[in-house]
Amino acid sequence: MDVVLALAAALCFSLGTVLQQQVAAKASEQEARRAGFLLRLARRPRWLAGIAADALGFVAQAIALAVGRLVVVQPLLATSVVFSLPLGARLGGRRVVRRDMVAALAVTAGLAVFLVVADPTGGREDATTAAWVVSFGVTAVICAALTLAARGRRPARRAGLVGAAAGMLFGLSAALTKATVERVDEGVLEVVADWHLYALIVVGYVSMSLSQSSLQAGSLAPAVATQMSLDPVASLLLGIFAFDETVHDDAAGLIAALAAFAVMIAGIVVLAAAEQETSEPAPRPAPT
Repeated sequence: MDVVLALAAALCFSLGTVLQQQVAAKASEQEARRAGFLLRLARRPRWLAGIAADALGFVAQAIALAVGRLVVVQPLLATSVVFSLPLGARLGGRRVVRRDMVAALAVTAGLAVFLVVADPTGGREDATTAAWVVSFGVTAVICAALTLAARGRRPARRAGLVGAAAGMLFGLSAALTKATVERVDEGVLEVVADWHLYALIVVGYVSMSLSQSSLQAGSLAPAVATQMSLDPVASLLLGIFAFDETVHDDAAGLIAALAAFAVMIAGIVVLAAAEQETSEPAPRPAPT
């Protein structure tokens, strides 16, 4: 059940990303830095359609996290970059070439092997207070450093740095979502009175702002690659160290699981790079 829901969420997220990037890329870097950037984007119907797709994806993700584990659900969401192939071809006139298909196969195969070999077990409904403090502190420091380092950089590097910060916050948002939905059975009042919900709203808003700033840079490859890669990586670490989820007990199994995970990440990077190449305008011929 959690696998099907996570894949449905990945499909929705991929559609949302394609639609949002088409609008955000038209804004300037100065506009992306302003506090009301999301409100200005909200005036565009295509961007709102992308947000609607993201909302559906979030619902599917939340249910998947309620019945599954972080180390399973979040890596499955990385398949959104695979779904972007047919969506990009349909909405952006993108041609799918052999390299794209091989990379997509690498993502799918790497993910499948990871889920089988890793054999995720254990886990708790919520992290301890100390674990949350460390998670928030480490994530805040790294994301702030990445965002500051992105200022004044070339579009591709800026997209990658900001995208990396967004990806890390996506992982933190997933952890907060899991902790929030676990309280639904206790009643709506329990959810509303709990701090996880409000932390999720704040982290979700910041991660969305950073994601749009990354897409605004116009270099889709580093933006998508870093967001889609750092999200499962951050979620894997949070699942293991904050939620006590485990991936295989013996060293050989752990090495095999990590190798499969690396193959999946490599496939994501190749797919994102291919997307960037086909979206760049052709160079003008030199004057004679």
